[in-house]
Amino acid sequence: MRNIALITGGTRGIGLGIAKKLAHEGIDLALNGVRPESDVTDVLEELRKSGVRVEYFPGNIADKTDRESVLTGIKEKFGSINFLINNAGVAPRVRADVLEVAEADFDHLMDINLKGTFFLSQAFANWMAEIRRSNADSPLSIVSITSVSAVLASTNRAGYCMAKAGLSMMSKVLAVRLAEFNIPVYEIQPGVIETDMTEKVKSVYQERIENGLTLEKRMGQPKDIGKVVAALLRGDLPYATGQILRI
Repeated sequence: MRNIALITGGTRGIGLGIAKKLAHEGIDLALNGVRPESDVTDVLEELRKSGVRVEYFPGNIADKTDRESVLTGIKEKFGSINFLINNAGVAPRVRADVLEVAEADFDHLMDINLKGTFFLSQAFANWMAEIRRSNADSPLSIVSITSVSAVLASTNRAGYCMAKAGLSMMSKVLAVRLAEFNIPVYEIQPGVIETDMTEKVKSVYQERIENGLTLEKRMGQPKDIGKVVAALLRGDLPYATGQILRI
């Protein structure tokens, strides 16, 4: 019986990079995103070529009803879960100076990037605790993809940085709370990763990289994050729950 991973935001960008690697590892995938399934059919079929089961659960994690629908759908279609990969998130709608951030834009970002992720994690953490009570050996873990913005201040992305910092603390708190159930919790803080989110500022990052922004003179790739997630889920970093990995 194969393990099952839920990846939020799993059909594009970093989430898709993770999905591809986990599919290669033989892990069945429950993918979540806001697009209708008809828009991601090609992605789902490509992942299924790895021989794993792939199911799509559309929904906005900022919405309580959608979160409950994802949880219920996975229980109905898979009957269990092993891994939660918190990856879904949005960039600021407007890159406004911290002194000029609009409340509506702040709420939109926080609802998805922090509040939605927290309550989704809470629901799945409770389910995982139930699974652990009946199965001492089942591999279980939670991995949250945050950002180096959790610790680096950006004056035109204040809400984004604050949300990622909040997720970083969420991971710590969950690691402490879930330790009694032997459910490790990890955080990955990606740096500059080449995705559709960074496409508009790609040239700026490339220039900065050439001038020494990163030690390796390239943008990171979604597959780089996928490899690290796979290592965590395999248990290649034992005795290390609560740790932060900066990639």
